[in-house]
Amino acid sequence: MEEPKETLTDGSPVTPDHRDIDPRTGQQKGYVVLSAEERAKGFVRPVRRAYVHVGIEPTMEGPVLIKTGKGGCGTRTVMAQALAETYARDPKFYSGTFCCGCRTHLPLEGFVWEGTTEIVGS
Repeated sequence: MEEPKETLTDGSPVTPDHRDIDPRTGQQKGYVVLSAEERAKGFVRPVRRAYVHVGIEPTMEGPVLIKTGKGGCGTRTVMAQALAETYARDPKFYSGTFCCGCRTHLPLEGFVWEGTTEIVGS
């Protein structure tokens, strides 16, 4: 039997309630990722584990955040390896991501990969 293309981060099947939000953390019950088999096919981008919520039109000097832009909080968020590998395999897989500082999910356009000016998901 062929492994599903998508699973949850723990390898379990995707369930209808995976998007339920834990009110204590703001995070979903489970996050969808490409299956281990799909991620093993290789990456089109570097595997990066951390990103920064810079907002829209931040002030940056090279890869250093000087001042957050509209809606940014400046918080660094670190994600699980399976999520990072999914971004590296298919950068357009997600339309939004979680900010640990704001404790909510937001569009990708307000985040850059840590140490870069590259927008997450681009």
